Amino acid sequence: MGETLPQVDLPPCGGDVRQDRGGAPAAARRPPQPKGKTTIMALCNYLPDMLCKFPAIDNSTMRVARKTIDDGFRDIVRNYGDAIDVVVHPLQLFLNASERLFIQTPWIITMLVILAIVHLAGRSFKITGGTAISLLMIGAVGLWRDAMTTLSIVAIATLIAIVIGLPLGILMGRSERLQRLINPVLDVMQTLPSFVYLIPVVVIFGIGKVPGLIAVVIYAIPPVIRLTSLGIRLVDREVLEAADAFGSSNGQKLFNVQLPLALPTIMTGINQTIMMALAMVVVASMVGVGGLGKNVLQAINNQFFTVGFLNGFALVAIAIMFDRASQAFGKRLQKYREVSHG
Repeated sequence: MGETLPQVDLPPCGGDVRQDRGGAPAAARRPPQPKGKTTIMALCNYLPDMLCKFPAIDNSTMRVARKTIDDGFRDIVRNYGDAIDVVVHPLQLFLNASERLFIQTPWIITMLVILAIVHLAGRSFKITGGTAISLLMIGAVGLWRDAMTTLSIVAIATLIAIVIGLPLGILMGRSERLQRLINPVLDVMQTLPSFVYLIPVVVIFGIGKVPGLIAVVIYAIPPVIRLTSLGIRLVDREVLEAADAFGSSNGQKLFNVQLPLALPTIMTGINQTIMMALAMVVVASMVGVGGLGKNVLQAINNQFFTVGFLNGFALVAIAIMFDRASQAFGKRLQKYREVSHG
């Protein structure tokens, strides 16, 4: 009864009585606010909210816009799905036939044909020997079939890109209005991330080899268009005036003067198209494209370092093979032009 309780210092009214495990008050552990942040917060107290918080579109409006666009794509697929299948079916047949040709042909015949094409293009035994060594190493590690699948896809994608891009580049080179119209489209195509190309392709065409092939073509076509247009525009005006003086028509000037002189530049565009097609094959494997890209994707998902390295090596070897052969062919054309017009 007569004992006195020990005195306890109480915090002031409204104070924070929370403590950490060491007994120190929580307020003592709070780091001081940076002066810059405090200044900005104080500045926002005197400004309208729209100047401190970006005036973004509200969520309900964005939700309606996204739903409208998505429903529009679904309606296109629902209403025109049969027509899309009819248009895509020949491409599917062509792709299957090309893949069977590359895979089912005996490897020695396929290899000899590739070496012959490379030698005719580059006329260099060094490039031909390097190609032979690369193909033998790819086959030695068990990747011949996948490499041939990738080669067939890249070959078809490059062929389609040339068939579409070459005439378009010629028209751009001869028309200022068309150049101003198409250049912004090419700028967007070359700045979009490669994964973005898969979204509309998958929504419209679904999953499979053909959608992947279409994505590869769209991704790889800008260089051949740009450089074809550039090559046409770089032809000397004096040469064109001389052709006019001899009474050449527009078609004669194009096929006998402009295209031969622009061929080295066009070949550079084709070279870049092949390189971009090889780069896109790995991304396109996400929508069903087989070959080396599919193996690389599986290696990433399962963290198989050796599988990813070997398939990456095979892709690099194919890229170097195409690059050296096309560059050598372009240099040969350049030397031929200098000799014939020297």
